Amino acid sequence: MDAAVSSTNVGGVADTSLYLKKQVESHEVAIAELKNLLPSRAVYQRNGNIFFRTTMEKATASEQKQLASTKAKLES
Repeated sequence: MDAAVSSTNVGGVADTSLYLKKQVESHEVAIAELKNLLPSRAVYQRNGNIFFRTTMEKATASEQKQLASTKAKLES
């Protein structure tokens, strides 16, 4: 989910902040959805342009890491 951030404001601080807030919300929604899946459901995780089958635990851990990273960027 690392996409280039375009900035239209002076310095682009507001756009970057808005982008990061949307990313945080997206990761939180993904974590909530993963927690509500049935154990028998297949989970696929995107790696580049390819999706790989993985476990719910690994996908949740990955989303939590991305969430923490995004929150750290937002705070700095």
